[in-house]
Amino acid sequence: MGIVQLIVVILILLLLVKPAGTYLYYVFSNEPNRTDRLFAGPEKVIYRLIGLKRRGGMSWKKYAISFLVTNIVLVAFGYLILRLQKGLPLNPSGIGSMEQTLSFNTVISFMTNTNLQHYSGETGVSYFSQMAVMTMLMFTSAASGFSVALAFVRGITGRSSVGNFFEDFVKAHVRVFLPLALLMTLIMVGLQVPQTLKPTLELTTLEGQTQQIAIGPIASLESIKHLGTNGGGFFGANSAHPFENPSPLTNVLEILSMWLLPASLPYMYGLFAKNKRQGWMLFSAMMTLFVLLLGLNYYAETQGNPAIQATGIDASQGNIEGKEVRFGIAQSALFTTVTTAATTGSVNNMHDTLTPLGSITPLTLMMLNNVFGGKGVGLVNMLMYAMLGVFLCGLMVGRTPEFLGRKIEAREMKLIAIAILVHPLIILLPTAGAFLTELGTGSISNPGYHGLTQVLYEYVSSAANNGSGFEGLADNTSFWNLTTGVVMLLGRYVSIIAMLAVAGSLLRKRPVPETIGTFRTDNGLFTGILIGTVLIIGALTFLPVLVLGPIAEYLTLQ
Repeated sequence: MGIVQLIVVILILLLLVKPAGTYLYYVFSNEPNRTDRLFAGPEKVIYRLIGLKRRGGMSWKKYAISFLVTNIVLVAFGYLILRLQKGLPLNPSGIGSMEQTLSFNTVISFMTNTNLQHYSGETGVSYFSQMAVMTMLMFTSAASGFSVALAFVRGITGRSSVGNFFEDFVKAHVRVFLPLALLMTLIMVGLQVPQTLKPTLELTTLEGQTQQIAIGPIASLESIKHLGTNGGGFFGANSAHPFENPSPLTNVLEILSMWLLPASLPYMYGLFAKNKRQGWMLFSAMMTLFVLLLGLNYYAETQGNPAIQATGIDASQGNIEGKEVRFGIAQSALFTTVTTAATTGSVNNMHDTLTPLGSITPLTLMMLNNVFGGKGVGLVNMLMYAMLGVFLCGLMVGRTPEFLGRKIEAREMKLIAIAILVHPLIILLPTAGAFLTELGTGSISNPGYHGLTQVLYEYVSSAANNGSGFEGLADNTSFWNLTTGVVMLLGRYVSIIAMLAVAGSLLRKRPVPETIGTFRTDNGLFTGILIGTVLIIGALTFLPVLVLGPIAEYLTLQ
């Protein structure tokens, strides 16, 4: 039955990919379409309010600067609110202002679409902060990433320009995230997820003691948390908490919410490229990697912990530790795989309690730059690997590599190399550094191989802008707040700027006519080459540290 559950959810996704991808193409192709009837009016009002009189195309540099300046303003606003939240309204529990390094980490985390939380939501932030900072940044960070992905797609498919950042930013909000979040909020409220501004509930237990139960505007945060692949939880337990995720039905809805838009972007890309096979080729590569790693996690968790079995305890049900009984192993494994493949970071089970082999799945998905990625990240990264694959094939046959009719030359490969190499650099260097000081090692709860995995996971999650954690690490210290904050910044912005530069470079090139010698990038052969490129790059950079962590732990347990 567990395998049937996995197959059913995947089939539902496959049925939704094409209509969702088609809708996204109509929204962002900047051509007149039916969606204008409903959304053009509100958008014009917003354009007037922000002073956007001309919506002409931008150069890639202007697009990048607009993206960065918008993010800087939002970060400053969010930091100010968190530092002053004690005296701001909608704080019925009287929660104090957030400490400065934690405020820095939190606002960077939410602006970079990471949502790594070194605080517990129900006790660390007020209702006002949850709405004005967390929920607001969940919308704006998702829309920012979406806009960059669209600019990149326009650049490599030969559009007239990469587009206008502010127009893309507004459209992403008005035509995608706001309506979908409103719909999902109503559904979640109907499925018993709280949505209220009432203060914490005070109840009397059967023993006659008083108990405080935190509530708040949970449903609205949950909706954009998953639709925007954000992942920050209203509660410290995240989507394992029954108020955030009360039933198997809400669990499936949350999985589909965080998976649908990233999975539909390859089809949208195929429409932009006027070659649907290109889009399905990318989707097939993503899904193949996803299914392989999902299978590893599900298998490992169903086998259970051999150390527990050796004591004579019946572990026939598999590794249930850290999992909610209402979800079981199948929906926990699927949630774990989707949340790290789609760079969401939301969790419905504690990843620190995964078996050693099971923990390889989330680690690998983040190390591979998120297979499906968040709002556009996965598509951009997979296209980056596709260009690298084309370049390597071109070298082998002695032909100048071409992608979508444009030559891939030294400039593009240097920028792609930067985007690829910065990822392992900002993971492995801080991980090694954390073991050189008591500031890092003092937070580890497990001194063995698992302790190395705890530190590695923290930086992998930060660099991949995922935000999920092993949670066995005592990470709310100045050391972890500052180092992970810097890693999140580099993980988000270095690769984005590099890939925008690639898009701008390709946009300036004249198309090369297709000949009999042109290497096709829309068939099964290239899908295999793409998958191989991703796996080889990932293995060369991260296999040694995986051997020192989860693989060594697995062999020790045997």
